[in-house]
Amino acid sequence: MKVETKAFGPIEVDERQKIHFPSGILGFEDLKDYALMDAPQAPFYWLQSLEMPEIAFVLIDPQVFRPDYRLEVDPAEMEEIGLDDGSAERGEILVFAIITIPEEASQMTANLQGPIIINKDEKIGRQAISTNPRWQVRHGVLKELSTVG
Repeated sequence: MKVETKAFGPIEVDERQKIHFPSGILGFEDLKDYALMDAPQAPFYWLQSLEMPEIAFVLIDPQVFRPDYRLEVDPAEMEEIGLDDGSAERGEILVFAIITIPEEASQMTANLQGPIIINKDEKIGRQAISTNPRWQVRHGVLKELSTVG
């Protein structure tokens, strides 16, 4: 399918990359359908709204820069998209953090308090809220990445 994007213009996306968010994403509750794509630069991903070309989110797997990150959310939020406590072990879930990139890109942050969780099999997602107060809205990605390893 052809997807209109503000950043890349029209691009071809496989139908299997389409993810439905029944509740939208916080602040964008009216937008329900997105395409999950690899971003031009690894390890980032691009979550492009299929309804509004100017809306897209840069995502990252939190474990890339925080290997100690564990998804800790209310089980009801997981159940809403057909997941349970064993979903991670069965490889049924994708977990991402939304990246905010300010004018000074080296100061980019990741939201670990509001992870994006996706049921890989059903192609359904939601933004959840972490129950662990350790995870905040702004984690310095490059700063924390420099301490990994």
